[in-house]
Amino acid sequence: MKLIVISSSNSIENEVKIVTELFEAGLETFHIRKHKLSTKSMKEFIAAIPSHFHNRIIIHSHHKLARKFDLAGIHLTKSHKKKTWKTWLILKLIRLKNPGIIITTSYSTIGQILASKQDYDYSYAFLSPIFDNFNSKFQGGFTEHSLKSAIQKSSLKIVARGGVDIAAIENAQNIGFHGIAFYSSLWKSKDPVAEFNKAVEKFQELHIPIE
Repeated sequence: MKLIVISSSNSIENEVKIVTELFEAGLETFHIRKHKLSTKSMKEFIAAIPSHFHNRIIIHSHHKLARKFDLAGIHLTKSHKKKTWKTWLILKLIRLKNPGIIITTSYSTIGQILASKQDYDYSYAFLSPIFDNFNSKFQGGFTEHSLKSAIQKSSLKIVARGGVDIAAIENAQNIGFHGIAFYSSLWKSKDPVAEFNKAVEKFQELHIPIE
């Protein structure tokens, strides 16, 4: 099961240092979701991360930088998917340099997943919000049965996002999610790296291989 970390959308003190330490602790997939950053600021943020970790980074905006820095992939939002021609052209240029580029997207309902046409050959898709932050139970009208059924029917690999914390790992595995994405619970903690290490330990305790 994939263990993913999504960046804070806002600036965090010593953020690049923390991200680098997360990679050093074994983080394989890091999504940079910072829509407020200009292209210049995003470029500076990525450049500050050691280059040997760039192949673990997926960006949600300023997609052309994926080609410049040889990043792992790009994330397509609803807005990107509406700009069909522009998105197609950027993808074509990126694939000239990196044919194996990872492409991800997000959905908020099971209906969207089942109706997905896989126009961009997604590697996986986020579904959110899945869990309640306070008790790891479901929100957004989801049930264990509906989630299991959707995952089985869909050709997409689905990653749980929203309300994800360490207590949600076992539940996500039992449902059949391809992965789990940490966001608020990690960045709101006093020590994000320690929180990530606890998640890794929980995966090991449950004998879940980390992709």
